Amino acid sequence: MATKKIVAKKASSNRAATKKASAKKAPAKKAAKKTAANKSSTRKYSPSASKNVETEMRKMKKGTLKSGRSGKKVTSRKQAIAIGLSEARRAGKKVPPPPKKG
Repeated sequence: MATKKIVAKKASSNRAATKKASAKKAPAKKAAKKTAANKSSTRKYSPSASKNVETEMRKMKKGTLKSGRSGKKVTSRKQAIAIGLSEARRAGKKVPPPPKKG
């Protein structure tokens, strides 16, 4: 009886050893480092597009910036930026497309 228990223990310890060994063999993933060459060096927004945003921000701070058909006064900084970018897009300036909803 004692020999059966010893054999069973050895078999289970062998399984555990193989599991540990297989876990060690998995290659470690390395974090990809971005170098200066990989980054895009071109502008996303044209200087004239940022002027549009600047103008809209001034209007908002002054209290004369109105939104859309409702004509309500804009108080949000984000909304003022969105209006400035929208105007730049309409004027055909270099601005990335608006983010997709989803």
